[in-house]
Amino acid sequence: MAAALALLSVAAALGPAVPALRYRPDWASLDARPLPAWFDRAKVGVFVHWGVFSVPAWGSEWFWWHWRGEHRAAYESFVRSRFPPGTTYADFAPLFTARDFQPRDWARLFQRAGARYVVLTTKHHEGFTNWGSSVSWNWNSLDTGPQRDLVGELGQALRESNIRYGLYHSLLEWFNPLYLADKESGFKTQNFVLKKTMPELYDLVLKYKPDLIWSDGDWDAPESYWNSTSFLAWLYNDSPVKDTVVVNDRWCSNCSCRHGGYYNCADKYKPGTLPAHKWEMCSSIDKLSWGYRSNMNIAELMDEASIIEELVQTVSFGGNYLLNVGPTKEGVIVPIFQERLLALGKWLDTNGEAIYETKPWRVQMENSTDMVWYTSKGPVVYAIFLLWPQDNVVELSSPAPSPDTQVTMLGFAGTLKWQKSPGEGLLVTLPCMPPSPQSGWALKLEGVK
Repeated sequence: MAAALALLSVAAALGPAVPALRYRPDWASLDARPLPAWFDRAKVGVFVHWGVFSVPAWGSEWFWWHWRGEHRAAYESFVRSRFPPGTTYADFAPLFTARDFQPRDWARLFQRAGARYVVLTTKHHEGFTNWGSSVSWNWNSLDTGPQRDLVGELGQALRESNIRYGLYHSLLEWFNPLYLADKESGFKTQNFVLKKTMPELYDLVLKYKPDLIWSDGDWDAPESYWNSTSFLAWLYNDSPVKDTVVVNDRWCSNCSCRHGGYYNCADKYKPGTLPAHKWEMCSSIDKLSWGYRSNMNIAELMDEASIIEELVQTVSFGGNYLLNVGPTKEGVIVPIFQERLLALGKWLDTNGEAIYETKPWRVQMENSTDMVWYTSKGPVVYAIFLLWPQDNVVELSSPAPSPDTQVTMLGFAGTLKWQKSPGEGLLVTLPCMPPSPQSGWALKLEGVK
């Protein structure tokens, strides 16, 4: 017994036989980290752009830059006609009230939309933080405007609903004097990074333990300025979310589509072939803006069919789909955005089996048309067609049938008749009337290759 105890004490002193893998602060090491599995399984997320830009609610979330950075005449005219003389962007902050923000209502909406994760803007390029950042004095949601911790409140509500929580954070701030001084030096100084960007990133991780960090504002400067690799090494090695956190690819001027966790590549990115790396397509219901615009009209919004087509195309190519809404300054997600999200959720209630936790199949789409898309789950193949054929027959030339082939339609009871196509593949006879919903249907193919 004494010998055994002695051996145990020696083993404890030596530590584990196999040391835990630690990531170095360089891209070769960081890029080798396996992506936590939850992200690929999730497939569907909701993006939320919310900040002081929601007060003018005009043009886009880049309002301040277009107005004071580029001096666009339309923006200058807008401010002159709507606000008192001498108005500054800082004057908008007290009007960002979030008075009607009900985080549990948001969480319920996102859950009904079928979202498995939600990404909130904690800070856009304007620099205003939606939590009480100690390095954003008087330019944060606790000191002015809502006087609430918006990041924390939504995070609590999402976790109660079992939805993963992602935090969008901009590395740069357009008009921060520290950033402008660093930029003037050719990014040889790092005062803004050391005093503002990095303290905020560490604070967000330690305070809110996010499942995802959606970095942005990377394009001006190289990694040597941002210290991105040092932060990511800490995030992967020592942070409280080191085993579960997922990050995107916007960490330096030459990072997009090359370094990081999963790839965004560009806003509304749509690859034409199956990418080799996990990726995400972010899109917005308002086609002209990510933030709320009070003057949007219905023709400028994505309809249900367009949303479902983007989702299906994205997942077939192995991506996740992140669909954006912009709440009002009061914290209301306007009814038209709610309607679009609920329509997506209703479609997923029926067809989610062909989306969630799937993998790309050997063929992503039929060569003859872009209206049939494929996903797979183990031996099962899903063929999602977006237009109902006039003769109620779908031709699938890619799957190879066998005597054991069985075809069903998600949301429709019973099996469907099929026959071998004269060429290759199979012809599936559909029900005489399209089952609801009217924007895409999924066939479940078993026993095909």
